[in-house]
Amino acid sequence: MKIAVCFNQAPAVPLRGEQQDRISEAGAETEAQAVATALEQLGYSPSLIPLGAEISRFVSALQQLQPELVFNLCEGFWGESRREMHVAALFELLGLPHTGSPALTLGLTQDKALTKDLLTRHGLPTPAYLQIPPGESLPEEFQLRWPVIVKPCFEDASLGITAESIVSDEIALSSRIRYIHDRYRQAALVEEFIAGREFNAAVIGDRYLEALPVSEICFRPGLDRQIVSYAGKWQEDSSEYAATAPVCPAELSKQERQSVQQVALQACRLLGCRDYARVDMRLRDGVPYILEVNANPDISPDAGLARAARAAGSDYPTLIERIVTMTRARTEKQNA
Repeated sequence: MKIAVCFNQAPAVPLRGEQQDRISEAGAETEAQAVATALEQLGYSPSLIPLGAEISRFVSALQQLQPELVFNLCEGFWGESRREMHVAALFELLGLPHTGSPALTLGLTQDKALTKDLLTRHGLPTPAYLQIPPGESLPEEFQLRWPVIVKPCFEDASLGITAESIVSDEIALSSRIRYIHDRYRQAALVEEFIAGREFNAAVIGDRYLEALPVSEICFRPGLDRQIVSYAGKWQEDSSEYAATAPVCPAELSKQERQSVQQVALQACRLLGCRDYARVDMRLRDGVPYILEVNANPDISPDAGLARAARAAGSDYPTLIERIVTMTRARTEKQNA
């Protein structure tokens, strides 16, 4: 079976943000190679197809290969995270079955404010928030509780998040909002900072979703702020990376574990996630507050989703096989 393993490339100089932001983009090819190796071990015939600046070249490569299935690892288009959904839509237009969530789900979850609107409307816990578009300033009646955290509204991978993202007064808040507007050229999401333990809840499945063992992000002493900053996630030589350690399975009471997993499943069902996803949360007073729903998380062998699968008893090739099997079953049902 021919499988196209598609991943996105990025310009040498980021279109916005900081130069260091390219570190997370550069890992896409390594992730794709790991998936391709697992597919070969499983007896498939994978081909790596990078998505660069020229979409026509990408389409031509797919048409020449004529794969039976696309393993979609694309998290944007040429440095534009918001175009992640367009890549999945392209596969759908070309009639190519692809792994992972559909285009609509990728678009919804890429917009943090819209995701939180939907979560709130359906009674799922998420920190109180407001969105400040470029060119606008804080409303006169600011009602969020201090401290708050400021993020780019349309990025993932902790882009734009540092210790300075958490602020405790209006002067610092206005400065951070301007930073997001000027450097990332998009709306700033301001939300109440939840002081508490942080968890990643991985979910796998299509029609029937299953919650994998919960992982905790354990913050060691020495951090200025107990958050998963960009450096803490990607810069291996940083003190923040050394002080940000994932532990799976997390030490939770039965009630806490069930609460975290149930909220993750509800969020993924609401937003239409399929095959695999990850929900990031903070637990405060027994309530798991949803920080983000990642419908296209990193599935490298050392990333959180694969770690959760191992804790559930599945090695990496088994995880990849399960994703392929779900996609094939979905395709056969649609063609029946």
